[in-house]
Amino acid sequence: MSFGDVFHNKIFLRHNFDASQPSLPLCRQGGLHQKLLGKRYFFECNTGIAVYSRLCPILSFDPADCYNARVQLSIQCALLGLAGLLVFTAGAADVNALAAFQARLSNHLAQARFAPATWGVKVVSLDSGRTLFEHNAGKLLKPASNNKLFTGALALDRLGPDFRIKTSLHATARPDEAGVLRGDLLVYGRGDPSFASRFPGKGGTNLLGNLADALAAAGVKRVEGDLVGDESHFQGPPLGATWAWDDLQYYYGAEVSALTAQENVVDLVFRPGARPGDPCRVELSPRTTFLAFSNRTETVATGATTVQLYRPLGENVVYLSGRMATNAPPYVDAVAVHHPARWFLTLFQEALARRGITVGGGHRTVNWLDRQIDPVNWAHLVELAATDSAPIGDIVKRMMKPSQNLYAQLLLLQVGVREAKSAGRGLTTEEAGLVAMNKFLAEAGVRKGDALLEEGSGLSRGALVTPDAIVALLRFMDKHRHAAVFREALPVAGVDGSLRRRMKDTPAAEKLLAKTGTLRHVTALSGYVTTKAGERLAFSILLNNHDGETSGRAAVDALAVMLAEGVTE
Repeated sequence: MSFGDVFHNKIFLRHNFDASQPSLPLCRQGGLHQKLLGKRYFFECNTGIAVYSRLCPILSFDPADCYNARVQLSIQCALLGLAGLLVFTAGAADVNALAAFQARLSNHLAQARFAPATWGVKVVSLDSGRTLFEHNAGKLLKPASNNKLFTGALALDRLGPDFRIKTSLHATARPDEAGVLRGDLLVYGRGDPSFASRFPGKGGTNLLGNLADALAAAGVKRVEGDLVGDESHFQGPPLGATWAWDDLQYYYGAEVSALTAQENVVDLVFRPGARPGDPCRVELSPRTTFLAFSNRTETVATGATTVQLYRPLGENVVYLSGRMATNAPPYVDAVAVHHPARWFLTLFQEALARRGITVGGGHRTVNWLDRQIDPVNWAHLVELAATDSAPIGDIVKRMMKPSQNLYAQLLLLQVGVREAKSAGRGLTTEEAGLVAMNKFLAEAGVRKGDALLEEGSGLSRGALVTPDAIVALLRFMDKHRHAAVFREALPVAGVDGSLRRRMKDTPAAEKLLAKTGTLRHVTALSGYVTTKAGERLAFSILLNNHDGETSGRAAVDALAVMLAEGVTE
């Protein structure tokens, strides 16, 4: 133990011990202040030294006398005279390095271009527990897709990474010897999002191939009745609370259903026509007649690509407009479908046809409102076949990395179904999921009122959280039993997900794991970073009310790179 450090006309008593050790009584004379720097505590005294009780025995004073402030040693000058016996530099270097680090961050936030905006930042060392920096850390701000940190953590905690979601096929009887199923085939969905090409083995025409295979294995060759899509597992509207209407035609605003396929979107690839004046060519993936297209685009000799799409609310007609030059590269977009349960049935019948299974009837869907009047009687139904989703841990990863809104909402609803069993009737599945969320956040140490979430994805403009809440969650999940799964789900700077093109060739590359977030006038980034010195940090950066998505992202990334550089001497 070094006796003390002297600098800036102050004296510091220093003792090296673990930061998790309980603090001991301190003298109350002499203006004593406790400072935590790394894993060391410093006790600052402006007028002499009010002795720390552990040091009293070394000076041959009774610690009780020290605590009761009966002894105060005015030894500042004496210590200065013994400078050769003291270690002066280490504490000063630590304090100066931290001050310089904080100054760099503060200067960045204080730039004039951010005057109309609001920053919220918090940075905590996971190694020492100390707060390295905070700015508006208790202010409620819009999190955008940083909301998904809460949803992913909730799903891992309540469901576990190995939980799988079942989709089952039912009928009133088994098929006859000829493989004919008399009556309807009921497809009961429970919100499996993994009928999508984002998951292994589900590309091309095989989206629902495993479900069709399961029915074929049950001996079914023909369905005499209808395909009935039952999406009543979730109660409530097919949209997250306060989602904006003008987001709903796009892939990131796709409707939510217990029967979901290919993320409830159709991908579009536009190419110029053969000559000026021709309409642009449009390729669909998957190929489908579920959507009708009115192609009003035009190929021109020169100029920028201005292709736009419009799908009116509640319709499956898509109007295409705009121009492409004859030498323009392909332009890629996607459009969300209306009524995803019916979309699921369309793709499922196509998958059945590829297996040689025919359907004599049409398509019908049943939702939660229908089941209030006509509840399903499971005792009269036979389960013919079923498939399981990818494990929740994989779904969380494929939600976090690309920031997939539909998956996030489906995960919240999945927890909501379980919570609703104890919460009682009267709540939508989303509301029940938020009840479970608030219970979880209390367990995670998030203060009540610091996270006002409205749905699972962050697409809501009404959600508000504090940087304090996000960092509390990150610290909790760092020690969680599923900490590794949670961390591995986050995008890695310069490597993958929504961070694959960001912070390349910087100290943050491969060292920063964080969830991105973007809404109009909102940019967010929260997660973990390991500094150059090897210190592990949890951080949250929220930028609200800023005009400019690209410049906002650059400003947030610049701050994140400073965190990766860390506190340096």
